[in-house]
Amino acid sequence: MQKKVSIFRHEHFNAAHRLYNPAWSNEKNDAVFGKCNNPSFHGHNYELVVKITGVPDAETGYVMDMKELSELIQQEIHSRFDHKNLNLDTEEFKHLNPTAENIAIVIYELLRPHIPADKDMQVRLYETPRNFVEYPA
Repeated sequence: MQKKVSIFRHEHFNAAHRLYNPAWSNEKNDAVFGKCNNPSFHGHNYELVVKITGVPDAETGYVMDMKELSELIQQEIHSRFDHKNLNLDTEEFKHLNPTAENIAIVIYELLRPHIPADKDMQVRLYETPRNFVEYPA
């Protein structure tokens, strides 16, 4: 039996967003999303942890090169979302409410094609120090 190991890469990005459902009234959006429905938007310092699980390579001892993982996150996530208004500046959230849950799913879907198929992957996204989501669960 080969032994699996998990590696973790911690990165961060800053972004603004507004939680809003255009099919609802302003009153319902306020009731459901509260301050997060601010029409002038609000921002977060997102902390992103990407977990890769697999059997270490026999030659390198790596599950995945951490530098390559960091570069991938910079290319696919940081450059796309950092210092952006997620609702206005990104294609991914033009028609998708940028909740922490949806952001984590989008990040996973952007990174997954670049991770070898024999590796498992999980995204943990902290919106605040006390609020975070994981995908897949």
